[in-house]
Amino acid sequence: MIYLQLFWEFFKTGLFAIGGGLATIPFLRDITLKYPWFTPEDLLDMIAISESTPGPMGVNSATYAGFHAAGLPGALAATFSLVLPSVIIIILVSRALTRFRDSKLVRDGFYGLRPASAGLIVGAMLEVFIASLFHTELWNGFSSITAVLNLPAIVFFLILSLAIWKLPKIHPVVFIAVGAACGILFQF
Repeated sequence: MIYLQLFWEFFKTGLFAIGGGLATIPFLRDITLKYPWFTPEDLLDMIAISESTPGPMGVNSATYAGFHAAGLPGALAATFSLVLPSVIIIILVSRALTRFRDSKLVRDGFYGLRPASAGLIVGAMLEVFIASLFHTELWNGFSSITAVLNLPAIVFFLILSLAIWKLPKIHPVVFIAVGAACGILFQF
């Protein structure tokens, strides 16, 4: 039964997460609330690992989540079901696009998908940003503002932002490695 649930949830995610891996984050967050497969904290780890490993982030996240939920068969089910809608849609669109290549309706449809995918990506970015820099579970009104702030993470974010701005010649892998090291240090 868990394999069918994994298949269905990740099929829906693959079908509706237009715009790439970051667009899957709202769907993955909903899965954390619906099933005990992984926690919201696990989701943040999944995002960090998926962004720093080779391959598409959405596929890496699905593989991680499926493995976490049901081992290797779960990883295969989640990954396959996430990719399946894209494969089906690409086959259908490629057949239809040759006939309707010059259609204004088709061009406008693809143009209309841009803001939707951008919105999903910005929403996901804000969720990760807030979860990383603030302890929202501690919010009890404005009197608890200092408890909500994750000061080490905020300081690190500001220093890293300044470094990226002032040192643009440094390879992004260096920033990923520094971020991973700080993430490990902040756990203790």
